[in-house]
Amino acid sequence: MRFAHSIGDSVRRSVRQKLLALTLLPIAVILPIALAGLTAWGASFTYDQLFIKVNTDLAVAHNIFERLQRDHLNQLARLSEAYLFRKAMAENDQATVQTLISDLKQRAGFSFLRVIPVSETVVEEVDRPFVGIEVLDQATLLEIDPALAESVQLPLLQTRRARPTRRTREDRAMLIRASQPVMSAGGYVVAVLDGGVLLNNNFALVDAIRDLVYGPGSLPAGSIGTVTVFLGDVRISTNVPRVAGKRALGTRVSDAVSRAVLERGDKWINRAFVVNDWYISAYEPIVDIHGERVGILYAGYLEAPFRAALWKTLALVLLLLVGLLGLYAMLAMRGAKSIFRPVEKMSRVIRATHLGQSSRVGEVESQDELAELAREFDAMLDRLEQHAAVIQRWAEQLEEKVAERTTELQQRNEALQRTITMLRDTRRQLVTAEKLAALGQLTAGVAHEINNPTQVMLGNLDLLMAELGDQLDPVRPQIALVIEQVYRIQAIIDKLLKYARPGEYAGYLTQVDVNQVIRDTVALVTHMQKQHPFELTLALEATHEVTINEQELQQVLVNLVGNAAHALPASGGAISIATNDWEDLGARIIVSDNGTGMDEDQRNQIFNPFYSTKRQGEGTGLGLSVSYGLIRRYGGDITVESQRGQGSNFTVWLRSEPLILEDTEEVAAQLHAAEAQAQQLTLAKAAGPTSH
Repeated sequence: MRFAHSIGDSVRRSVRQKLLALTLLPIAVILPIALAGLTAWGASFTYDQLFIKVNTDLAVAHNIFERLQRDHLNQLARLSEAYLFRKAMAENDQATVQTLISDLKQRAGFSFLRVIPVSETVVEEVDRPFVGIEVLDQATLLEIDPALAESVQLPLLQTRRARPTRRTREDRAMLIRASQPVMSAGGYVVAVLDGGVLLNNNFALVDAIRDLVYGPGSLPAGSIGTVTVFLGDVRISTNVPRVAGKRALGTRVSDAVSRAVLERGDKWINRAFVVNDWYISAYEPIVDIHGERVGILYAGYLEAPFRAALWKTLALVLLLLVGLLGLYAMLAMRGAKSIFRPVEKMSRVIRATHLGQSSRVGEVESQDELAELAREFDAMLDRLEQHAAVIQRWAEQLEEKVAERTTELQQRNEALQRTITMLRDTRRQLVTAEKLAALGQLTAGVAHEINNPTQVMLGNLDLLMAELGDQLDPVRPQIALVIEQVYRIQAIIDKLLKYARPGEYAGYLTQVDVNQVIRDTVALVTHMQKQHPFELTLALEATHEVTINEQELQQVLVNLVGNAAHALPASGGAISIATNDWEDLGARIIVSDNGTGMDEDQRNQIFNPFYSTKRQGEGTGLGLSVSYGLIRRYGGDITVESQRGQGSNFTVWLRSEPLILEDTEEVAAQLHAAEAQAQQLTLAKAAGPTSH
C-alpha cells in the first residue's frame, strides 16, 4: 500500500510522469488486442497468399502436363509426315518402318509405339489424331507388352487419413495415349500410329514438372515442392518423400481429398496431410479420353517452413511495435502535446505521400520553429509536385519521340535490307553475264579453229579407206576409233558453239505443256537405265503452259536426268521428276536424285563452263552451262539444292511469257541504281534519330 501510494503521489507531482501514465495506460489495453488482431490477420493473409500460390502452381503443372501430351502427339505427327516413313509405308518396307519407330520411341520416351493397319485398329475415329489419358487393365497390357504389365505392379501401403480399403495391390496402368493416322499418297488412312507413355513409376515426368513449377528460389529454405500423379487414390508417380531416400509410391490420398476431387470433381486448395506431414496442397481430377475421372494431379509444398517464417515475422513485428511505442512514450515525456501536434501532422503527410496520396500539414496554431518547419514542408511538397508533373510531361514526350524514331529506323532498316538483297542479286547477274560473254568469245574462236582440221581429217580418212580397200582390214578397228573420236570432237565443238552463240541456235518458241514434254523425254532416257539402272518416278501436277522451244527444253531435261544418273551409286538409285505451278508466272520442274550429292564449293561452280563433277574423260563440263544459258535466255532460272551424301534437287523455273535477258547493259544499270539507293539508306541510318 505504501509503494502504491508513493507511485500515485509521484504521478500527481510530475508532468513527465503524467505523460508517461497517459501514454502507457492505452498501451496496456491496446497492445494485447492489437497483437491478437495482428496475429490473426497475418496468419489469414499469409495462408491466403499460400493458397493463391499453390493454385497457380497447380495451373502451371496442369499446363505442363497437357503440353507434354501435345508434344507426344506432335512427335507422332512429324513421324507420319516424314518422307522416309511415308516411303517405307508405301513400299511396305517393314524393316525401315520398325527402325524409324524404334528411334522415335527411344528419343521421345514412349513406353510403347506401334503401327496398326486400319483393318486391325481398335482405336475409334482413326481419321483424326487424338491424345489423352487412358487407364489399361492387366489383360490389355499383356496384349500390348508383357513387360509393361509386370512394371506397373505396385503394393499398397497403409496411409494415415486415407479411406479404408481391402485392396493390397495396384496393377492397372495410366498412360498418355496418342494416336495419329497415317495417310497414303491418295489421301486415305492406311494405318494408325499408336503410342503410349506410362505414367506409373515415371519419375522423370513428375520431377520435370516439379523443377519447372518449383524452380530455385521459389520456396524458402527447408520447404520442398512436390508433384504427384494418382491413379484413382493411389500415388503411382510422385516425388513426395515417405522416408529418407524413398518416394511415397503406393500410398493413398486422404479421404477428404478423395471425396472432393474423385467423387465430386472439385478442385481442392487447402492444407492437407500428405503421407506424414502437412502440405499446402492443390488437387484436381485427371479425366481420361472417355470423360471419366480416373486420377488426380497434385502440386504442393511443405507447410512447416512457412509456418515458422510466419511466427518469426510476427515476433519481429511485435518487437518493432513495442519499440515504437516505447519511443513514443519517451517523446511524450519530453514534450508537451502542442509540441507534437505539427510533428504528427507531418508524419501523417509523409505516410500519405509514400502511399501516393496528396496531403498537406495545413495551418498550425503555434508560431514556433516546428510551425515554421511545417509551413516550409508544405511549400516543399508543392514544389516537388510541380517538378514531378514537368518531369512526367517530358517523359511522355520523350517516349513518343523514341517510338517515332524507332518506327522510322525500323522502316529504313527494312528498306536497306531489301535494297542490299536486290544489290547482291543484280551484282551476281552482272558478273555471270560478263563471265559468260568473255567465255563465249573464247569458245567461239576455239571451236572455229578446231572445226576446220576435223573436217580435213574426216575427208582424208574417207579417202584413205577408199584407196586402201581390203588392205585396210588389219588397221580398220584403229581407223574406226579415230573416226569415232573425230565425231566426238565435232560434238564438243557443237556444244561450244551453242554456248558461245546461243541466239544462232535458238528454235521457234511455242506454248508447251511441260507434263507432256516430260512424258516424251522419258522415252529418250530409257537407254540410260540400261547403263545406270535406276527407278524413275513422275509427279506431274503443273497446270500452267510455258513458252519455250520444245527441243531445247527436252535437251535440258535429258542433260539433268543424265547428270542425276551418273551421280547414282553403282547398285542403282532413284530419280524423280515433279512439276507444279510457279504461282501465276509459269511452272517448275524438279529433278531429284538420291545420289552422292555435292558440297558447297561444287554447288557454287556447277553452272560454270567446263566444270564437271564426273571423272576425267566422261564429260565436257558444258551440259549444265548450256542448259542454264537456254533457260536464262527466256527469263527462267535453274537452281540447285544439294548436300554431300544426300542427293541433289535441280529446279527449272519456266515462265508462261518469256523475258529475253540478253542485254547486260540493262543489268548494269539496275546494279548502279541499287547501289545508289543502298548508299542513301546507309547514310540515313548512320544519322540516326534527332535528339530532343
